[in-house]
Amino acid sequence: MMSELSKEQQILVAMRKTLAAIVKDVTPPPGMKHPLSENTIGDVRACLSLIAAREKELADTQGRGGERPYYTDQPQAAQVVPIAGIRRSGKSSGD
Repeated sequence: MMSELSKEQQILVAMRKTLAAIVKDVTPPPGMKHPLSENTIGDVRACLSLIAAREKELADTQGRGGERPYYTDQPQAAQVVPIAGIRRSGKSSGD
């Protein structure tokens, strides 16, 4: 997938992943004080929002709009059905 992306898109993906990893790494357990200031947290959120907006603009321009990240356990609109699992429900005219 990365090879299909423009240099700008690759930069945006790398920046988004890096910022998300930093946030994950510095997030303390519940009840403990966060090491980042409220201003820094706001700046990181603003950066992630700008990155997401630009990624959407580029995707829309390329006709790839509508792609959204999802959790692996989140139900998807389309379901993959293995061909081996498809069975005829009745006799077809070709039988």
